[in-house]
Amino acid sequence: MNGHNLLAYKLDKKQLSYRMQDNAFLEISDIETAQKLSDRINPQGLHKVLDVFARRYSPVPESLGLGYTWTVQQIECATDIMFRKPEYLAPIYDEIIHTAIYTVKPDNIATFLGQRITYNCTKEIGTNYNQRILGTRIKHHMGDVSIKMYDKFGCVLRIESTCNDISTFRVEREVQHRDGTSDIRKDPLKKSIYSLYQLFTILKSANYRYLEFISSFDDHSSGRKKLDEVSHSRREKERTYRGFNFFDSRDLSVLEAISKGEYMTFGIQGKQIRQHLPKITPSAMTRIFKRLKVHGLIEKIPGSYKYLITALGKEIIAAGLSIKNLILVPGAYILIFLMPKFCHFA
Repeated sequence: MNGHNLLAYKLDKKQLSYRMQDNAFLEISDIETAQKLSDRINPQGLHKVLDVFARRYSPVPESLGLGYTWTVQQIECATDIMFRKPEYLAPIYDEIIHTAIYTVKPDNIATFLGQRITYNCTKEIGTNYNQRILGTRIKHHMGDVSIKMYDKFGCVLRIESTCNDISTFRVEREVQHRDGTSDIRKDPLKKSIYSLYQLFTILKSANYRYLEFISSFDDHSSGRKKLDEVSHSRREKERTYRGFNFFDSRDLSVLEAISKGEYMTFGIQGKQIRQHLPKITPSAMTRIFKRLKVHGLIEKIPGSYKYLITALGKEIIAAGLSIKNLILVPGAYILIFLMPKFCHFA
């Protein structure tokens, strides 16, 4: 089933004009209504349609008093951002996709896809970059789930999540036991078409998390101003808290530690960060958290001891990782390979 063709059918019924090429909408007269139509998922209606096709093309089971159980094998959920002209998308797309190659790490991929990296995780996690005839594409994967970004016809930026085994996702649902009892617990998502609503909610959230992550890549003027503010000292209650130095290994290590996927979603505590930075004492970590809070990079979760990374924090962390991966690491790489030559001439 192609969701884009289904949406086109719904738009035709509503007599809304649109321009479509292949499986991408280039123009829609009423975006808000189109989004509402796209969000309406009706498994019952789909079940009836599939039963009609089954009776028409495979009537034998019905003649035996049998029926079909409709399941989901593979699913894709795309979020499209339309641009009026290709020249509006091209400059930011090239920059976003090349920055993502260097800055997206396994923890980030797990966060995008609503997963966690545990000590016994055996899933393959990675990023692939492809240059095709139609354009470029970057794909991040974790086991049977992946998220990719590419452009369609130069004026549509598409974020697309794919799942080849929907039982990968665990949700709160009623579980029936063999003794006839049932309870509510976290269990793998059923492969039934009646799981479509939950499934689309999960995949759409993955797309939005990815969009939120890459949104900090496209505004240099805003980023420079915020980096400058965070790098300067701030005063609070007659006390001065120094800024963050993006060329200081300790400051970069702190930003890299708090950017790990599980902390972005579930919150962080000082003792968790110290697991990654064992040389930092508890008292020093308390002061670091205070600096992060004063500079607006983290905020406390009400009623708990945990902190969440703010929108500013995510942007600053992305910038910090860019500095490390695009400037510091390549610089060190060049230095390592040039040093023998310098030594030779010395």
